Amino acid sequence: MKNVKTKKERLRNMLYALAVFVVVFSLVSIFIVKMIYDYQFPQFPRHDETITASLRYEDIQQDYPREKMHFHSGPNRLQGYLYGEQTADKLLVVVHGLGGGADSYLPQIRYFVDQGWRVFAFDATGSFDSEGHSTIGFPQIVVDLDHALNFINDHDELSQLPLALFGHSWGGYAVTAILNYDHDIKGVVSVSAANSAMDMIMEQGRRMMGSMIEVQKPFLWLYQRYLFGEVMALTGVDGINNQSIPVYILHGTEDDVVDFNGSALISQRNITNENTVITPLTHKNRNGHNNIFRSEEAIAYIETINQAYRNLYEEHNEAIPYEINQAFYERVDRFKVQDLDLKLMDSIHNFLVKAIGQ
Repeated sequence: MKNVKTKKERLRNMLYALAVFVVVFSLVSIFIVKMIYDYQFPQFPRHDETITASLRYEDIQQDYPREKMHFHSGPNRLQGYLYGEQTADKLLVVVHGLGGGADSYLPQIRYFVDQGWRVFAFDATGSFDSEGHSTIGFPQIVVDLDHALNFINDHDELSQLPLALFGHSWGGYAVTAILNYDHDIKGVVSVSAANSAMDMIMEQGRRMMGSMIEVQKPFLWLYQRYLFGEVMALTGVDGINNQSIPVYILHGTEDDVVDFNGSALISQRNITNENTVITPLTHKNRNGHNNIFRSEEAIAYIETINQAYRNLYEEHNEAIPYEINQAFYERVDRFKVQDLDLKLMDSIHNFLVKAIGQ
């Protein structure tokens, strides 16, 4: 009897220890997942434009006036911008990537306005001039876009125009995932996009934690589910297949942010919408994540600027004084840095014009 009791006690103790381990492991995992996830989605305030080579609105505002508009996404008031002539007969919504804001795409906005579009762009939650203590998570851009489109639908003037979407990176995911909703969209261009929030988060996690991220996958799923409900499960492929509208997917073959052969929307093989056009971007030096829109001349100029900055960096022992940094960027030709690949942009514009039936 004593041996039987001892075996039962051992089994009970083992089960107890296992239960404690599972609880502790789960609590630690939830803490780690929340910490890593929240770290990836902080607030992204507007950059110091005096020490970057980005195009600034002040550089173009005389020729491209805009109207500021506001709408809410949850508790946060988001900043929107409307460009283009009131006589324009089509509307394009431009959706930005993570870490940036609407003004990060001023070169593209200028181009589309020049082609006769009205353009609506907005700063996502926690980005640039919009409210939000953080960007919350990857699916948030879909939530924000949904509210932006509802705002447009309720607008007396804008709601009368045929609507198309253009998004890059985070925004590229949004403009396809939003097709799971019931919005009247005529055409979509998705550039450098992931297919789903989980695909992208897991891919980034592997870069940080290696194969250990697989153990945390259930907790990542639960945390995103807690934050976003069913929105977290929306995929670009499901959105595209949910519609019959034209969708143009572009992606650089050497993308180092959204892996072309991994999480990328372009790598999915289950797209059934016959009006989808898929184009890998293979141009040397213009097939990454952020350089694909630039012209060859812009790439060459940027290399010259980068070399000059490296020299300045070494000259000041890797600590360039702020005023000297400002003076350096004041001499940079921002228009040359942001010069667009017109062949690529024309293909996007022509696709969208055809999609809306003009």
